[in-house]
Amino acid sequence: QVQLVESGGGLVQAGGSLRLSCATSGIMFSIYTMGWYRQAPGKQRELVAAITRSGRTNYADSAKGRFTISRDNAKKTLSLQMTSLKPEDTAVYYCNADYSNYVHWGQGTQVTVSS
Repeated sequence: QVQLVESGGGLVQAGGSLRLSCATSGIMFSIYTMGWYRQAPGKQRELVAAITRSGRTNYADSAKGRFTISRDNAKKTLSLQMTSLKPEDTAVYYCNADYSNYVHWGQGTQVTVSS
């Protein structure tokens, strides 16, 4: 059974930091491209950051310079360090695992940034 479980969301003031984690089970974590997506109310889900099996990273323009994605293959976990948070970062953040035709999602964790 595949499970992706996000944690670390919460309420933070603008300019603050949060660290999201995604614990996985039931997948061969090391071969997956892992990503963080977010969805704000009334908006489409969008990619925030991704990291390939080789460690290559990709960030949305809105995340560059503020967010850092990382993975621990031994612990099968994915992280997202978010700094200098803005109210527009408010969204539900989802962990994603993608390998070929196999795509898995977590249930999401709410991040709310107050102004």
